[in-house]
Amino acid sequence: MLEATLYEVTNGAAWITLNRPAARNALSPALVAELDAHLTAANADPAVRCIVITGADPAFCAGADLKAPRGQNPLGTIREVTFPDVLQHILDSDKPVIAAVNGAAYAGGLGIIGAADIVIAAEDAPFSFSEVRIGVIPAIIAVTCLPKLGPHHAMRLFLTGERFTGTRAVELGLAHLAVPKAGLRDAVEKEVATIALGGPQAVIAAKKLVRAVPALPPAEAFATMAKLSGSLFTSPEGQEGMAAFREKRPPSWVKPS
Repeated sequence: MLEATLYEVTNGAAWITLNRPAARNALSPALVAELDAHLTAANADPAVRCIVITGADPAFCAGADLKAPRGQNPLGTIREVTFPDVLQHILDSDKPVIAAVNGAAYAGGLGIIGAADIVIAAEDAPFSFSEVRIGVIPAIIAVTCLPKLGPHHAMRLFLTGERFTGTRAVELGLAHLAVPKAGLRDAVEKEVATIALGGPQAVIAAKKLVRAVPALPPAEAFATMAKLSGSLFTSPEGQEGMAAFREKRPPSWVKPS
């Protein structure tokens, strides 16, 4: 039997592959639980600088498993792990999470995309908030997708369920970059390598501040960020980074090429 997900660490990135291709990587309870476990493992591994979530072709993720028994919530629990738990785990992950959208991303699959820090998609990958077409709504995934779409775009996409492409997802704010599918892995690996040029603790702190600052009143944000900035400048990592700049050498966290 195929595992619901695959996990591999290569070149500083933990690649988590949703692996139910016959079901278009639908979110079964087993897949949700395994994805959560892999996120935990990646965050605990000092060799991992980034986490990449992708799908086994032909799809990225088709959303909830609609073949679950009738009357049962298809996003139910296994070992007490729920889909909202996984989305929160992605948001809270210390390591940057990149969604590598290799194919169709519908419904709950868009929730993962919304939670990811960076999204790189195949240009022609089809996207859709398809819930209304089966008489439900994108309730859970609105939490991660609305901040990126804003109410203007979300209203039309949630009401119509129409399909759009990876290229259009960039224009809507759901993705950062759209590339030909054949170049998707190369584009993701380039992004991972670029992130690895930054200090490990600085990258963690940068992700946290992007999440935190919008929720703070300006005066509190300035005070909090001034304190954080001071602590990072005086940290061993900050001191090493500035010394490397002065000495015109790579900092210690950059692997020799």
